[in-house]
Amino acid sequence: MRKYLSLGALAVLGGCAYPSPQHIQALNSMVGKPEVEVVRTYGVPNRTIDTSGHRFLAYSESRIDSFGPYPGWGYGGFGYGGWGRWGGFYGAGWGGDVVQEQCTTTFELANGLVQSWKLKGNDC
Repeated sequence: MRKYLSLGALAVLGGCAYPSPQHIQALNSMVGKPEVEVVRTYGVPNRTIDTSGHRFLAYSESRIDSFGPYPGWGYGGFGYGGWGRWGGFYGAGWGGDVVQEQCTTTFELANGLVQSWKLKGNDC
């Protein structure tokens, strides 16, 4: 049974492949381009840093998603007429989750040209 659960989980996760091939292709197309092309394509970066002859341009995106409430079950408490007739509660599920999703794309430049890129976060 565990084997099937693991395979099912992999199938679900495999369907959510990040980054997409198109996104990787777009990022790869920036390698060798001048800094001005990165800014024209992605806009003004959120952060920049210059160190040891290299420049790093960071573009950050963040959002908050909520999921739930999840379906659940409940019962009526003991009250007039027996269980579940007048007292207690009837289930409505349990609370949801709130997740902050973020991704930072960083381009590394040397001599004014993009050398590489890197993605970091849980939503890249």
